[in-house]
Amino acid sequence: MATLYVENIPDDLYQALREQAKRNRISIAAEVTSLLKENVVTAKQCKARQLWVKKLGKLPGSLSGRGIDIPAEQLIREDRNR
Repeated sequence: MATLYVENIPDDLYQALREQAKRNRISIAAEVTSLLKENVVTAKQCKARQLWVKKLGKLPGSLSGRGIDIPAEQLIREDRNR
């Protein structure tokens, strides 16, 4: 596993990071690692996301052909209004 050193972090950012780590009851290093995992997309994750987008693109845009001629968008709007 690699080691990362970061220099010249603004004081207010470091303080916010420190407080967040304290709230989560973990070290600052563990908090940074957690934030990086949540926010940096690896090549493997990117490939998986592209696969999902491809699968979603194959889904029909409406429910026609199933005996229902209401566009999916309209069904979503109606569901939100409930």
